[in-house]
Amino acid sequence: MILNEGTKRQLRMMNQEEYISAFELMEKDPTTIGMPFVTRFERMVDSAYQQKYNVRAKKLEKGAKLKFPHADVHDIVYAENRPIDRNVITDLASGRYIDDCCSIVLQGYASSGKTFLACALAREACRQLHSAYYIRMPDLLSLNAEKLQLTGSNEKLLRKFARYRVLVIDEWLIYELSKADLNFMFELTERRYDSTSTIFCTLFRWEDWLKRLGGGGQAESIVERFRYTSTTVETGDVNMRQIFHVREN
Repeated sequence: MILNEGTKRQLRMMNQEEYISAFELMEKDPTTIGMPFVTRFERMVDSAYQQKYNVRAKKLEKGAKLKFPHADVHDIVYAENRPIDRNVITDLASGRYIDDCCSIVLQGYASSGKTFLACALAREACRQLHSAYYIRMPDLLSLNAEKLQLTGSNEKLLRKFARYRVLVIDEWLIYELSKADLNFMFELTERRYDSTSTIFCTLFRWEDWLKRLGGGGQAESIVERFRYTSTTVETGDVNMRQIFHVREN
């Protein structure tokens, strides 16, 4: 049985090219001969869905601009001297925190693997068909300053970064914030709080956030928005860059 060109054309017009590929693959598989129509149809739908799913997931991964685009939760190193709980990571990788609109704080020394872990979790979110994006906080604040200087408004920028289901902010609070920086982060966190998930990569513990944000009402609001709805993962002080450099050499 072969699909005629008219049927193929109709499927393409409905943007269902995957069904053509799935049907043609089935026709080449001798094990499907003699199967009931419903079974053959179910297999065709499964194949078409998987093709469409894979394309969408890859598109989301590419759009996330991850610093480590091949980071994978299965490649995370668990060791006695790393305070990372496998069960906690497994739970985070399930994506439940995204459904609950909760956030993650990855806190530890420089080179302790925070960025890799964040990218691995963000990539897992993309595989679950959630939009994600990675950006360093200095770059985010530079974008804001540029928009304010050029147009006098950062509304479009706020809308852009408020809509990602998972936003990775690396190097969180590494520099002191200006008044304009604080205003921007106050508004962005207000828009993201309780509706999306944010992954913070930071050197600083919760008790240091308020000071790093400059104190005051806006700083307190930012801290309170995430402190009780976030899972904190301490990555410790093991230098992962050094470990992998030794392995590679």
